[in-house]
Amino acid sequence: MLNNLLAYVTSENIYLAANWGVIPFWLLLIFAPNHGFTNFLSQTIVAPLLLAIGYIYLSYNLYLEKNIFDSFELYSGLDGLYSVFANEILLLVFWLHFLSISLFAGAWIIRDARRYFIPKAITIPSLVLTYFSGPVGLVIYWFLRIFFAKKISFND
Repeated sequence: MLNNLLAYVTSENIYLAANWGVIPFWLLLIFAPNHGFTNFLSQTIVAPLLLAIGYIYLSYNLYLEKNIFDSFELYSGLDGLYSVFANEILLLVFWLHFLSISLFAGAWIIRDARRYFIPKAITIPSLVLTYFSGPVGLVIYWFLRIFFAKKISFND
């Protein structure tokens, strides 16, 4: 039974599950940011935990396949980065990392907007940009937030 289940746990299926799986969390952040259900799902460890399970599973499989550090040339230049991303499992591990951090940033935007009474119409574009481009959405939110918080702070 376990072998039958593991046959479906392929890199492609993990990729699809992660990509489609984060969308409900983002939709809750965008359309119902102050709802209790959103707070439970998107403001807690639920989403990062689910992504971490895939992350750990893939890392373990990579470890079983070969020494993880043999193909990890991330800091040796662009050619090294290219070779890291040429490995399907490492590429997927980094993608799960991106999805998790972006969702964390989106949840922070909602908490911070609630703190400074920033209207939902202001946060929605920032959330969409954070979903697609992580830091760009976060920085745009930070610039917009200056007007509501009436201060410039780099360490909130």
